[in-house]
Amino acid sequence: MLKRLLARLFWAFSRWTLTSEGAPTRPTVLVGAPHTSNWDFVLMLAIAWRLGIDVHWLGKKSLFRGWRGPIMRGLGGIPVDRADPARVVKEVVGQVHAGTVFGLVVTPDGTRGGNEYWKSGFYRIARETGMPVTLGFVDRTTMTTGLGPTIDLTGDVAADMDRIRAFYADKAGVRPERRTEPRLREENPAASPGAD
Repeated sequence: MLKRLLARLFWAFSRWTLTSEGAPTRPTVLVGAPHTSNWDFVLMLAIAWRLGIDVHWLGKKSLFRGWRGPIMRGLGGIPVDRADPARVVKEVVGQVHAGTVFGLVVTPDGTRGGNEYWKSGFYRIARETGMPVTLGFVDRTTMTTGLGPTIDLTGDVAADMDRIRAFYADKAGVRPERRTEPRLREENPAASPGAD
């Protein structure tokens, strides 16, 4: 109740406009892109709280140390230990099987500085759990943010990413100069393998 009230106040006074195709009705991997600013986190919470979506997000383990831990967990954070990434997928699968409707927020462009490729973790989690992908967005050119379509991935990486690229083609992010084109390393066989 408090979260919805805070979200209403935020949207009443914000320069941003919330546009959405509706809240997901089943567990989904919620892609947050373009991720170019710390404001993306605030907008993500405001969207989720306004639409009544129970969101979880992945964060590096160091964010959960000390006094920040309870706050981060209270905001839906799940600490990721790079030494044991399979644990995250196991937790997510457990929640799916429990019938919980939630959005697992993933920012595949990684850090806010811009990268050559998106990280493929969102794709792997969606495929391994059977969850669809909901395309969340921030677009400074129109001052809009919200949720786009929810799609089921086919396993054809290039075709799936073509659909995702088409949606994000006109989305600039808060800091457009930091935007990363939606492209996975797996789409380019000539690219050297790397950890995503």
